Amino acid sequence: MSVIRFEPLRDPFRELDRLISMAASGTRAPLGMPMDVYRGEDGSYHVEADLPGVDPDSVEVTVEHGALTIRAVRTPRYGESEQVIVAERPQGSFTRQLALGEGVDSENLTADYADGVLHVTLPASPQTQPRRVEITRAAGGSRTISGVTVEQGDATTSGPG
Repeated sequence: MSVIRFEPLRDPFRELDRLISMAASGTRAPLGMPMDVYRGEDGSYHVEADLPGVDPDSVEVTVEHGALTIRAVRTPRYGESEQVIVAERPQGSFTRQLALGEGVDSENLTADYADGVLHVTLPASPQTQPRRVEITRAAGGSRTISGVTVEQGDATTSGPG
């Protein structure tokens, strides 16, 4: 019995993207990992990065100088002595870096990895959380707003001057 090898049809744009990634990074690994970033109702930011087939022990999440860095390594499950027929899944080291704004509490971030997805939660800094400012009435029943005085029950206004 003989095995006939053939090259499957390739999407030319996918191949171009792969070549650009290889040239830009200087390695065979792609430029990055697919991810989603969104802001939750509580103001915290969530990063979800797809890392299927990656050993959780190889995933590293760091925060330094206002940047979140995610590193991961995917190694092939086959050995050097095994004959590889098709190898389309990218192997090697992956790195993705995101700049963090002033409104992120980088000291209290959390990360978990399940089902090939890394989920990083970056809570919003308490100083940047929106807050409602209570308005109190000044003595005598008047209220001052931006230098304009309005007397209660009076339609006259006086400005600075």
